[in-house]
Amino acid sequence: MTVSKNSSIASGVAETRRDFVIDEDDAPELTEEMMAQAGLGHEVLPEYILAQFPRSPGRPRSPSPKVQTTLRLDAEVIDYYKAGGPGWQSRMNAALRKGAGFTD
Repeated sequence: MTVSKNSSIASGVAETRRDFVIDEDDAPELTEEMMAQAGLGHEVLPEYILAQFPRSPGRPRSPSPKVQTTLRLDAEVIDYYKAGGPGWQSRMNAALRKGAGFTD
């Protein structure tokens, strides 16, 4: 790998730099033996590297999660809701809830 002298990889922190060049001739072909020794990042990387990529806990769990289903609807109905932009599925869900008589 060819790295410019301005790169901070030596300090253990990689930066995105325009002058960072990877010479593909330096990268060996992966062998079956190499693949057998490969592992997940959290299993093989040192802590100082992992610390640069903290994991967030993710989206909080909903008290009433949605259920994925398959439903066939008229194309005009789908087009109507999609024309409203992002959130069309939530608007459709609200209309179905209203039609079913649910109160929020």
